[in-house]
Amino acid sequence: MSLSVTPMGAVVSRMRAFLQANAVAAISLVVAVLSLLFAPAEGWWRAIDLRTLNLLFCLMVVVAGLRECNLFRVMAQALLSGRTDYRTLAHALVWLTFLLSMFVTNDVALIVLVPFGIYVLDRLGLRHRLLGLVALQTVAANLGSMATPVGNPQNLFLYTAHAIPFTSFFTAMLPITFIGAILLGVFLQTLRNEPITVTFAHWRTLTHPRKVFLYTTLFLLCLLTVFRVFPEEALFILVFGSALLFSRKVLASVDYGLLLTFVCFFVFSHNIGAIAPLRDLLTRLLEHHTQATAAIASQCLSNVPAAVLLSPFTDDWRGLLWGTDIGGFGTPIASLASLISLGFYWREPGARPWRYLLIFTLLNLAFLAVLSAFSLLF
Repeated sequence: MSLSVTPMGAVVSRMRAFLQANAVAAISLVVAVLSLLFAPAEGWWRAIDLRTLNLLFCLMVVVAGLRECNLFRVMAQALLSGRTDYRTLAHALVWLTFLLSMFVTNDVALIVLVPFGIYVLDRLGLRHRLLGLVALQTVAANLGSMATPVGNPQNLFLYTAHAIPFTSFFTAMLPITFIGAILLGVFLQTLRNEPITVTFAHWRTLTHPRKVFLYTTLFLLCLLTVFRVFPEEALFILVFGSALLFSRKVLASVDYGLLLTFVCFFVFSHNIGAIAPLRDLLTRLLEHHTQATAAIASQCLSNVPAAVLLSPFTDDWRGLLWGTDIGGFGTPIASLASLISLGFYWREPGARPWRYLLIFTLLNLAFLAVLSAFSLLF
């Protein structure tokens, strides 16, 4: 009897773990299937944006390859070691998160640097500072990722789906990012200061220098593809082929749950568009209140699904960009990247999750209010 129950229990346990790790993807799959059952629209498979999926996949493979080579840890250690003070250390960790998120997405920046920040504070005996640092790193990742088309998934999707001109994207996003950076600097300056010395017992080194060159080259090709200079088909062949030949483990590091989420919301949005009353309602809302609708939807759905859901019903790409990016501040689920840092903090000994949620929410509401006000003026 036990021989038959034990494997079943293992299967159930693995399924539960998968659903917990990919809750948004699982929900989006259910929503997409329901839309196919109750509102099937012809040609729904043509709504799947293969260009966006290809770019996301390639970027995730390349970043996973660079992370496997310890590139980000080596850079962080080189920047942070030596005699300093806590405020300078916090500035370095937070701004490093801000800058990294511009190029490797906000979630990757947090996956790399939040555990690193936890490790540094633990060695310094400053675990009581952890709550504030993680909250500020999370804000920095969501803020820095606004500045570039590859900074977060919704930017990449909107940039591709609406064929946003290169200069127009940066004209729209850089002023808002700059205002957010000023506010972030103000919060960092309020941190209580004290002298410290940062040392590392075990220095990380580049594990595969040749792979660093390979993945850096592929990353540059990804950027050229995003800016429509390099062909996307050739990019996929090069990235996937390189991973198969030199580093198959990175293929397991790809966030397939995020890719599934995009596919499901492509299908859902297409089927919703076939229901005249819902299509008309969304069109009316987005006609005059694109940014507000996108921001509110982000608070409830998260900004990536909100961008995919609303995009087919408006040509106002600027309102969608501002709404989903600024809407990433606010509730913990407004940006999926925020849940990553929350998970890291929650698992730490002595964590105070409810206090973290309070500080995090107040901090995010401040950014949501300031950036929304500025965008309306801008």
